[in-house]
Amino acid sequence: MQFLQKQIQLRSRSRGFHLITDEILQAVPEIRALKAGMLQVFIQHTSASLTINENADPTVRLDFETWMNKAVPEGDPDYEHDYEGDDDMPAHIKSSLMGASVQIPITNGTLNLGTWQGIYLCEHRNYGGSRNVVVSAWGI
Repeated sequence: MQFLQKQIQLRSRSRGFHLITDEILQAVPEIRALKAGMLQVFIQHTSASLTINENADPTVRLDFETWMNKAVPEGDPDYEHDYEGDDDMPAHIKSSLMGASVQIPITNGTLNLGTWQGIYLCEHRNYGGSRNVVVSAWGI
């Protein structure tokens, strides 16, 4: 059994949903040596999140952003936590709704994602900055 763990700093991205699959794969080429295993990607932030979804049509990522903004609007007067602006508390809620990690099987050295699946970084802040993820891989 092999185990690998790395912390990766993702570049700053604009608010929205961004494919990061290739960036993750470039950072952990060691998974190519695993015949069977798991990859976990965990984000170390409370105002951004991770999910797996459509990797081909960019309008899916736009629609995710649109839906999230309707579901969790900014500027709600009921929010008390607004120290960093109107996008602060909504970003925390969106992060909890989407989740802080994804786990993907590794088969014959590749991520066993479906044909149309990719890993998204969900940036919920207007100016979120760079984001740190911890990538853990284990297997045989």
